[in-house]
Amino acid sequence: MCSLRLWLAIIALVKTQALYAAPETLIIAGDLWCPVNCAVGANRPGIFIELAQRIFAEHGIKVEYKLTNWARAIHDTRLGRINAVVGAGVRDAPDFIFTKTAPGVSRICFYAKPDQGWRYEGLGSLEKITVGTINGYSYGAELNAYFERNKSDQTRVQQASGDRALAINIDKLRKNRVDAVIENSWVMQAYLAAEGKANELIDVGCRKIDVPIYVAFSPALKSSQAYADIFQQGLERLKANGELDALYRRYAVDQPGTGGNAPQP
Repeated sequence: MCSLRLWLAIIALVKTQALYAAPETLIIAGDLWCPVNCAVGANRPGIFIELAQRIFAEHGIKVEYKLTNWARAIHDTRLGRINAVVGAGVRDAPDFIFTKTAPGVSRICFYAKPDQGWRYEGLGSLEKITVGTINGYSYGAELNAYFERNKSDQTRVQQASGDRALAINIDKLRKNRVDAVIENSWVMQAYLAAEGKANELIDVGCRKIDVPIYVAFSPALKSSQAYADIFQQGLERLKANGELDALYRRYAVDQPGTGGNAPQP
């Protein structure tokens, strides 16, 4: 009888521990790139954050979202300190694990003051101005090569770093320390709208090719392929039932051609 009671007590203890055991946690990170990923704990934490939370919750996996600067997010994910980075293109981290479907597309544009008078018309037009860029960002092969070639010339290229890199670049533009800023179109629109200054800067030309962006998983962790598979299956399901399109509408963004893009540069 005593032995039976002991076993019953052990079983009850095991069940209690299982009930209160911490759920499996997936850590994802990026720099502030709203509406792709917004403030931690916000009512609208960002399109990619909501997607990750929804998809992984269905598998009992908790998503922990952290903000850091972009170079640090890539570095820590590459080493396996973080499971995945949010909003990466293949050129940002070609060794990472990507899903077949890109949940978003990055349209890279140049922004300037309305009276500036300059427009982006290819690399040749950049030689006339100073551009504000962000350290660690990929803008496509051609622009990356130009920025790398001229990064030591402050009259051509100025790099901002840290959690407030976009704010720093816009402040430089306001103070005429740079002539134009290069940024994702969604991100710039969301930033200016949040400041109540939607018409302060204008689009003065975009890179011709839109680039798919992803939640990219660490190459250092064995679990990454399984996580990528879960995320891919979730994206396919949400696309098929219309919930993915509804999410984009909720953030008031237009999403061209994301249904099944293969990784591209």
